[in-house]
Amino acid sequence: MNLPNALTLVRILLIPLFTILLISKSFRGALIIFIIAGITDALDGFLARIWHQRTDFGSYLDPIADKLLLASAFVTLAILHIIPSWLTVIVMSRDILIALGFWVLTMTNHKPKVEPRYTSKITTVLQILTIIWALLSVSDLHWRYESLFPFVIRLTAFFTILSGVHYIYIGNKLLTEE
Repeated sequence: MNLPNALTLVRILLIPLFTILLISKSFRGALIIFIIAGITDALDGFLARIWHQRTDFGSYLDPIADKLLLASAFVTLAILHIIPSWLTVIVMSRDILIALGFWVLTMTNHKPKVEPRYTSKITTVLQILTIIWALLSVSDLHWRYESLFPFVIRLTAFFTILSGVHYIYIGNKLLTEE
C-alpha cells in the first residue's frame, strides 16, 4: 500500500460522511468534504506520477472512488430535489453502460485499457462542477450565480451523453475488430 492508494482509500472513506452531511442538510460541511475528496483525488494522481508509484490496484481503485463519490452526490442531491432527477439518471446510466461494456469486453477476451478519454475528462469536470455549484447554491455562502445553474446542468447532461456514446462507439469498434 503506497501513499497515492491510501489517499484514494481516504476518498472512499469520506463518502459516508459526505452523504450524511447532505442528508442532514449541512451543505457547507458537505461542500468542504467534497473539496477535500477532490484534493485527495488530485494529490493521489500527482504523487503516483512524480514518485513513480502507479499500480494496477490504483488504476482500478481511483476511478471507482471517483464514481462512488459522484454517484452518492448525484443520487442524494436528486433525492433532496437540489438537482434534477433526470440528470442523475443520465449520469448513472452512462456509468452503468461503461461498466457493462467493460465487463462484456473482458468476458469476450478483449483487454480494454483503463484510460479516460478526452470527452470523459470534460464530463468528469462538469459533473464535479455541477455538484459544487449545487452545494454553493443551497449553502449559506451567498453564491450569486444560481441563475447559471440550469446552463451548467444542461452542459453536464450533454457531455455525459456525448461521453457515453463515445464509449459505446469505442466498445463496439473493439468488439467488431477481429
